[in-house]
Amino acid sequence: MKTNLKKASLLLTGVMIGSKLFAQSTDTSATAKDYVRPFSGGGELRTWSIGVHGGLLTPFTIFGRNSRQDFTNPTEQFGYGGYIKKQILPSLGLQADFLRGKLTSSNSQPDVTGTSPYGSYSTKLNWSAALSANITLANINWRHEKPFVQPYLTAGVGNLNYTPRITPVGGQQENFKKTDNGHINELFIPVGLGLKFDLAPGINLDLGYQVNFVQADNLDGYNHGAGDDRFSYAHIGLEFALGSKKKHQMATHNPVSSMRTEYQWENQRTRTELQQQIDAEKAKNAQLASDLATTNANLAKLTTDSDGDGVVDVNDKCPNTPAGQKVDGSGCPLAKPVVYVTEEDKKVVKDAIKNLEFDLGKATIRAHSLPSLDRVARLLVDKNFSLKLAGHTDNTGSDELNMRLSKDRAESIKAYLVSKGANASRIEATGYGETQPIATNKTAAGRQANRRVEFTLY
Repeated sequence: MKTNLKKASLLLTGVMIGSKLFAQSTDTSATAKDYVRPFSGGGELRTWSIGVHGGLLTPFTIFGRNSRQDFTNPTEQFGYGGYIKKQILPSLGLQADFLRGKLTSSNSQPDVTGTSPYGSYSTKLNWSAALSANITLANINWRHEKPFVQPYLTAGVGNLNYTPRITPVGGQQENFKKTDNGHINELFIPVGLGLKFDLAPGINLDLGYQVNFVQADNLDGYNHGAGDDRFSYAHIGLEFALGSKKKHQMATHNPVSSMRTEYQWENQRTRTELQQQIDAEKAKNAQLASDLATTNANLAKLTTDSDGDGVVDVNDKCPNTPAGQKVDGSGCPLAKPVVYVTEEDKKVVKDAIKNLEFDLGKATIRAHSLPSLDRVARLLVDKNFSLKLAGHTDNTGSDELNMRLSKDRAESIKAYLVSKGANASRIEATGYGETQPIATNKTAAGRQANRRVEFTLY
């Protein structure tokens, strides 16, 4: 494995050093096509991009030998991830990274007794989220017009959620952490480098290598030595620029080339033509200033809207309209449309009641109930209906507990509908506990029927 990593490192180094890092298109006919007006701001360029990648995860890194790791025989495993990036400057971007995968190795270092306590470990990287700075090199170039290869460096900080499982020598694999299903959250620092190749406008091939420094010594489930754990990730992926295809991606655009083009165009104009344009612009600006002064004087008389209903006072036939009231062109309140509850609307509510389930003894809505609740929320938003939620329980448990549970479940549904855009003021959530049974509480089927939330749409 160590030999493979050395080969990969030599290959990446060879690409960075031996390839033409600053190889660009020298076709001068493309100058106008690649031109972006200097100092025009980010609006002329694509600054958002997303990327996906996959590659090899391993506990071994370029910073040290295998013999110094907690486990001395690391193996490679598949990892994958993605990111979304905002390019702030041509050479600087901020990106939010995501990574998943698995780390494995065997043959732990001897403990204080001089023996190796663990045969192997396997750590699942459940997820990681990090915010990193991405420094792009060589896209600002004074010799060539358009970059083809962009070396880059990254550094950031984030949170890593992982589950280490260790296998004692001669024993069975077990979780290192005995609580929370073995999950551990730790701070980590990702540092990396790589190359991006311009495959097409807005599409880049991404080759990278990243070392992740975990701020803990339990990534492999074995607290050994004085140093924190770390792992590396070598990947290949694609980056896609977001936005109009007519715009250039900031990270691959060379602003120096546009400045040169701007200089050449300016020098093609004669002094007489330039002076004529200046004189014409002065005359136009003077006329615009005069027109603007006249317009502002007239607007000051016509733009007062005392009640804030969007209709100026001179045209407002119904002054002092309450705030938020929708009005017509003369400023008078619009009649509210009459909306009826249809059979189709009732069916949406019935489906939600039928599919509604909570965790046992809790107000937590189960995941399979959410799609039908989403349809109820859409109905409330689209038709501005009102909804009454009535929570009920069977007679198991105390009266106080049942009353609170029924209220909490109704409120839980209300909170979910509001999170999907429904108007909270049009939803009433009430709990009745065990006081309104619809079936006998002496049988399991009856108690099941009594544990319910009733929806009343109006």
